[in-house]
Amino acid sequence: MKEAKPGKLNVHQQHENGHFSPFKFAKLLDPEASWDKDQLGDILHWIRQVVALFCGLLWGAIPVAGGIWIFIFLAISTGIIYGYYAMILKIDEEEFGGHAALLQEGLFASITVFLLAWILVYSLAHF
Repeated sequence: MKEAKPGKLNVHQQHENGHFSPFKFAKLLDPEASWDKDQLGDILHWIRQVVALFCGLLWGAIPVAGGIWIFIFLAISTGIIYGYYAMILKIDEEEFGGHAALLQEGLFASITVFLLAWILVYSLAHF
């Protein structure tokens, strides 16, 4: 078996016991799966970024304008994140720092992605 060179990045994560564990997408919908704080934070962050990009592109293409749409995006994004970890994964939020810590995961970056996509699409498509 080949050994990885020290300068190369491995595709799989190596755990403390030396075994490699590939990330399985089936874990995303499995309420019985075990999560550590970093893994769950990464998943919630990227879900929020995808929602932000989708909403920004949609808002810009429709076109809608006004501050109320920012709050609608925040409500949709927060609702999806809450529904994902509370109803699909059924995790105990206290193990991960409570609702506030989970709901703010990736929030500010997603607002940036949302506004950037919304403004660009709106400006390019309608002016």
